[in-house]
This record gives sequence, structure tokens and C-alpha cells, in this order.
Amino acid sequence: MRLPIHGMKERRLHGSRLLLDVFHGTVQDRRMNPLSNFVSLHPYFKAHPGKLDAIKATFPAFIEKTAGEEKNLFYGFTIHGNEIFCREGYADAEGLLAHLDHVGAMLAEALKMADLTRVEVHGPAEQLEKLKEPLAHLNPAWFVSDRERT
Repeated sequence: MRLPIHGMKERRLHGSRLLLDVFHGTVQDRRMNPLSNFVSLHPYFKAHPGKLDAIKATFPAFIEKTAGEEKNLFYGFTIHGNEIFCREGYADAEGLLAHLDHVGAMLAEALKMADLTRVEVHGPAEQLEKLKEPLAHLNPAWFVSDRERT
């Protein structure tokens, strides 16, 4: 078996060529072009009783405001019962911070109708370091990328 990279094994699964990283326990489909250094913010909210519809009504305004942000890669919401998750990714730490400044007033209004219950930040270590001080008040869980990909 050819090892494309030290510690990597190539396998076929249902016709797809996969790379198995035996050191990190990760799988990557060769056909995919993974973003290597993006940062994602994972805020979870719980709507106050009777406020879910009002919160949902704010989604289009958040999406519209975010759509023009240069470093935004994706943005949207998912809902499970009265829990709300905002799916958002940015090219780098600066993009995430610019977004929070951009939607700050809207977020303050939304937080009158929902509680922020959990925050996760995912990305490369050097990008997360840039966020630790400015996001400390949110007490996020920090998820460091398994390795740098270029």
C-alpha cells in the first residue's frame, strides 16, 4: 500500500478514496478541498418561554447584515426545540471579531429573548490565540484544529 504522507494510509470505502490519518484518528476524502485555516464560532442559545418565534423573526436581519462581510464563509441558524444554534465561519480571527462588532447591537436585542448557553470556537491554534482575550467574557470552549493543512 502506498503511503501518500508519513502516517497516512489510503483506503477505498464504497468507491471513495479516503486518507486515514493513523496518528490523529481522522479521515479525509481525497475529493474534498478542505479549508485549512478558517475559524468557526458555535454559539448555542435557549429561547425564553414564548419567544422562539420572535427570535426566528430576527434570523433574516442577521443573515442580511452578515452577507456583506468580506471574511464570512458561511452563516445560518438551526433549531432543535427551543434551542438555537448559529452556524458561522470566518476566514480568520479578525473576520470573526469584525462580525461580532458588526452585529453587536442586534445580538444585544436578541439576548433579551434568549440566553447564551454555550460557546465554542474552532480553528488553528494561532487564530484561536488572537481570540482568547477579546472573547474571554463568553467563556468559550476552545477546539484546536487537529493539524495545520496547507
